[in-house]
Amino acid sequence: MTIQLLYFDGCPNHEPVLVRLRELVARLATDAEIVPRRVETDEEAQRLRFLGSPTVRVDGRDVEPGVNVRDDFALKCRLYRTQEGLTGAPAEELLLAALAAEPARAIDDPEATAEALPGTRRGVPSPAMPG
Repeated sequence: MTIQLLYFDGCPNHEPVLVRLRELVARLATDAEIVPRRVETDEEAQRLRFLGSPTVRVDGRDVEPGVNVRDDFALKCRLYRTQEGLTGAPAEELLLAALAAEPARAIDDPEATAEALPGTRRGVPSPAMPG
């Protein structure tokens, strides 16, 4: 299992998420590899389908369900909906669910183009936070 943490320099939330991921991997006693990946340009953000920092993917699949319909890729801060409201990091429940997900449903190539991913709508604006 590979856990990618995509971020950009200056993001205040990627370090705490990295610490949380390491704690979860240790607690679950899994041999998952955590791979931090800095996104440096808008072109790279588009290519990687980067929804903002921090983005966490387990075996190529975003931890937040339903985001495959979004196309607002950019170098920006990402917000997650939690029971406490909007926050700059995914809730632990999202991370645990992603770590327990079936690997067969994951997307193997995190740099896949929008055309290769079902449910994407290239060129159609998406809300910043889907409802």
